[in-house]
Amino acid sequence: MKKYFYVISIQYLGYRFHGWQKQPNVKTLHLMVDRTLNFILEGKTFKSLSSGRTDAMVSAESAAFELFLQEPIDDSKAFLELFNYNLPQDIRALSIREVDSKFNIINNSKIKEYIYLFTYGEKCHPFCAPIMTTILDDLDINLMKEGAKLFEGERYIKSYCYKPTDNGIYNRKIMLCELIENTLYTANYFPEKSYILRVKGKGFMRNQIRLMMGALIDLGKGKLTLEDIKTSLLPDSNIKMDYIAPASGLILKNIDFL
Repeated sequence: MKKYFYVISIQYLGYRFHGWQKQPNVKTLHLMVDRTLNFILEGKTFKSLSSGRTDAMVSAESAAFELFLQEPIDDSKAFLELFNYNLPQDIRALSIREVDSKFNIINNSKIKEYIYLFTYGEKCHPFCAPIMTTILDDLDINLMKEGAKLFEGERYIKSYCYKPTDNGIYNRKIMLCELIENTLYTANYFPEKSYILRVKGKGFMRNQIRLMMGALIDLGKGKLTLEDIKTSLLPDSNIKMDYIAPASGLILKNIDFL
C-alpha cells in the first residue's frame, strides 16, 4: 500500500502541558495533536512523529512533526483550516507540505534555534509567567553577555547535560550563542526591559540550554566567574552545572531542515 508523508509546522504555548511526548495520565502536546488528527481523519490510520521533544512548560514558535497517511490529503489548505478549528487554542498549525519517503524528520539534517526570555530585579505581572522567567536578584547583564559568547564554536558540553553518562558524545558545535535585549516579544504588562539568550545548533542534549542559562544566571549573580565557564567547556571536564533555569522561559524559535 502506498504511503503519503507530510511535514506540519506548529506553534504552541507549553505552559499547561507536560511536554511533547505522550505519557500516562498527563496532558501532553503529542496527545492533543493525535486526538485532533484522529477526529478530523475520522478514524483513518495515521502516525505522527516529531522532530524533537520539548520538556514540560516549554513553548514553540515553530516546531514540526511528520504525518504518515495511507491516503493523500486532497486539499492542504482545507485540511489545515480543519486541523486548526479543532486544536486547543494554545496550539496552532502554521503550514503543511508533502515530502517523499526518503525524508526522515528525526534524522534529516536540521538547525534549531532556541531562545530563552527573562528579566530581573522586580516582581512582574503574573501574565508574564507562561513565557518569561523572572530573576528577582540583580544580574550583571554585561558579564552575562561575555559569558554567552564562550559557548560559541566546537565545545565539550558534558557539564551542560542532564544526568550525563560516560559513553555519551559531548563534542557539539554551537553556531550562535548571544544574550541580547528583547525586542521580539512585547506586551503592555511586560517589564520595561527584558532579555533573550539566543542559541543555534544542529542538536542539543537534554536540558542543555536551560543549564547554559542557569550558568549565565549564576555568573550574573556572582556565583560563577568567566573562568569557571571556560573551564567547564574544556575537553573531558567533569564539572557539574546543577542550576537548571526554569522551563517556562524556553522557546523553540525555529527549525530549518537542510
